[in-house]
Amino acid sequence: MKTIKGPAIFLAQFAGDTAPFNSLDGICRWAANLGYKGVQIPTWVSSFIDLEKAADSKTYADEVKETVHNHGLEITELSTHLQGQLVAVHPAYDTAFDGFAPSHLRGNPKARQEWAVQTMLQTAKASQNLGLNAHVTFSGGLAWPFVYPWPQRPAGLVEEAFDELARRWTPILNAFDEAGVDLCYELHAGEDLHDGVTYEMFLERVNNHPRANLLFDPSHFVLQQLDYLDFVDIYRDRIKMFHVKDAEFNPTGRQGIYGGFQSWVNRAGRFRSIGDGQVDFPAIFAKMAANDFDGWAVLEWECALKHPEVGAREGAELIRNYIIRVTERTFDDFADAGTDAAANRRMLGLSAHT
Repeated sequence: MKTIKGPAIFLAQFAGDTAPFNSLDGICRWAANLGYKGVQIPTWVSSFIDLEKAADSKTYADEVKETVHNHGLEITELSTHLQGQLVAVHPAYDTAFDGFAPSHLRGNPKARQEWAVQTMLQTAKASQNLGLNAHVTFSGGLAWPFVYPWPQRPAGLVEEAFDELARRWTPILNAFDEAGVDLCYELHAGEDLHDGVTYEMFLERVNNHPRANLLFDPSHFVLQQLDYLDFVDIYRDRIKMFHVKDAEFNPTGRQGIYGGFQSWVNRAGRFRSIGDGQVDFPAIFAKMAANDFDGWAVLEWECALKHPEVGAREGAELIRNYIIRVTERTFDDFADAGTDAAANRRMLGLSAHT
């Protein structure tokens, strides 16, 4: 068994225009003062990292690491949630997702998709230059508008969507393999990869690619009413990253999983700061320890109610308490009688010669 590393924090939701949240140095100082040991860096925040330079220059990558290390922190992973989303966008979402791309690409879905792929290839190299072994992204979605089977889906529609998704991601997965980095998909509503079944559909189409792995985030499974503890055991060999994020689901006579187009505050299912929702984190951390998870416990803060800085402060302490320092010996070692094969046979009532 292995002791999970942490606590760490995903910086995306804390990035801002004012100090200490407007520079990598400032936000690392803030995180370290809260007790965090690692930071997960969103690559679209240019004040934190220049992704192209990190891919092209080992010297620059070392400078980024030094900035983080100066505060006693480690970089856990990079994130390309926004860029990964743009690898596959259904036309219904073109306008909504244009904001994820540079302004000169907006209104040009083909150029936007090509930019997203190039960014993903750069991220593989940047991760390698930073000495990282895992990376998190979204899959994007071509079939998502058809997630509910009404009107009836024509035969082959979903299969074609997943075939195309695999075609787009295979060269990226190969680049990450060359870099020695696991590409971890966060299963999330809005993505074609949003639960175990859809992940398996994709995995089959990329020939069980060794780098097509998973980030485990139980909050999304609370909102889907999926058994997240069973998920940990089913995909234990593919889970390479872990977001510690809470959620709650409180259906009423008026709304359920779909949320009735309400704001996050008014939805039956909503994200919460850790400790305020329904996720059984002690059980999750126990399973992760038993399954030899060799990664970081990374706080992702998203809450409809609580202030982010309060959530970050509380999160550091909670994760520190959730992490199980695994035992190096069994609890009943003191009672070991030191028996041998002959003694075992005697205990079973067997002679030494039968």
